[in-house]
Amino acid sequence: MSKPQHPQLAAIDLGSNSFHLSIARLVQGEIQMVERIGEKIQLASSLNDDRILSDDAISRGLSCLERFAQRLKGIPRDSIRIVGTNTLRAARNRQQFIQAAESLLECPVEVISGREEARLIYLGVAHTHSDDQERRLVVDIGGGSTELTIGERFSPMELESLHMGCISYSLRFFSNGQLNKQSFQRAINAAHSELLNIRSHYLRRGWNDVVGSSGTIKAAFHLLNQDKHHHPITLKFLHSLKQQLIGFDSLDKIQLRGIKDNRAAIMPGGIAILIAVFEALEIESMSHSEGALREGLLYDQIGRRQHEDVRERTITALMERYFVDMDYASNVETTALRCLAQTELDSNVNRELLGWSSRLHEIGLAISHSQFQKHGSYLIRHSDLVGFNQREQQQLALLVRNHRRKMALSELESFNPSQRLQLLSLTILLRLAIALHHSRQPEQVPDLKLNLNSGKKLTLKFPKDWLESHPLTQADLEQEAGYLKAIGVTLKFN
Repeated sequence: MSKPQHPQLAAIDLGSNSFHLSIARLVQGEIQMVERIGEKIQLASSLNDDRILSDDAISRGLSCLERFAQRLKGIPRDSIRIVGTNTLRAARNRQQFIQAAESLLECPVEVISGREEARLIYLGVAHTHSDDQERRLVVDIGGGSTELTIGERFSPMELESLHMGCISYSLRFFSNGQLNKQSFQRAINAAHSELLNIRSHYLRRGWNDVVGSSGTIKAAFHLLNQDKHHHPITLKFLHSLKQQLIGFDSLDKIQLRGIKDNRAAIMPGGIAILIAVFEALEIESMSHSEGALREGLLYDQIGRRQHEDVRERTITALMERYFVDMDYASNVETTALRCLAQTELDSNVNRELLGWSSRLHEIGLAISHSQFQKHGSYLIRHSDLVGFNQREQQQLALLVRNHRRKMALSELESFNPSQRLQLLSLTILLRLAIALHHSRQPEQVPDLKLNLNSGKKLTLKFPKDWLESHPLTQADLEQEAGYLKAIGVTLKFN
């Protein structure tokens, strides 16, 4: 039997709060998520003082895995990884659950250490978050433990797992269901005590970026960004959220927009831990990543160890998937970046965005030549682009949408004035590079002098007699001048 073109991989995380199944396809070296399933099991709240899991909890967990098993049919057993985390590490009767789970799933269940959990979480974040050269701190608050990792790109440098989680702290400090300032402060103080063991060493190591993942942090990020923006989490916001939680008086009265009741009830413990993490490690702000343990498991399966920008792999995979003319796209990119270098907009971020849009501007041809700029924009906007945040994806889709014909300026309205001007200028440069390569010939575009004045006036100076010997280019530039005039931009060339 031949091997499938796009083999499937699966990862199951038997967490202290929830069980999660992720299924992905391996497409041109990239992981393409197919399905995510999660169920609240709350093992941690069913672990007694003698560290024995209740029969009810074991039954809930096995019932969930029975449903997972049906979805796993057809996926090779050696393409599935199942890991248990903090609660299964702690449970003295874990073998009772593990043996039954392995019988159901026909796969081994690994109970991983806290540091191995931290490594896999970091790997998941590193492969799904925008890559850069900066050192980052990754924080993940689970049901029974909190993982903190310092690393650079795909290499973790410090791995720690502390015995504090949103469920364990909610049970410990809010066991009577009452919420007040005193119980919240006791929870924060306890988390500070745990963090003392790593605080000095971590602060000496240092970092440039802080990223959070999974339950508590994901919920906090959602609450902060009800307006669909991507504001980072700050200590000021966390203290405001703490006051909001205290105002409910009891756990069963907590009502948070967009947060399910079972998650809301364990938010106080998680937020107390997060406040202590911010205070102890002197964090100013934290972004959120969708990647975490399960994504780390998936990438670990395929042995990704290359230190490269995950976004570059995503762009290359898209080009191959939609049969982009690689040579032509490379020529457009080279010219676009040469033009950008003559402007005040020349920065790494803008070079990346302009380069990516140059490479992807024709992917819509895979659907239809008619209005292919719209098809390309749709594909970018609605695809899972690994490594790209929503804002980057939106910007990339905007440039591709406006690379030809009439420009849709309404798409700029969701950006602030500075970003609008920047994106408009990048769009103009992309359109110029495409016009200069309309003939699709390998002939190199000559050195031209370019001046882009505040996104309102573009002046081009070509070598003497070059335009006269390239009438198609001259006609394209005249047509482009008309499109730009319609949006208040003047194009002059000679």
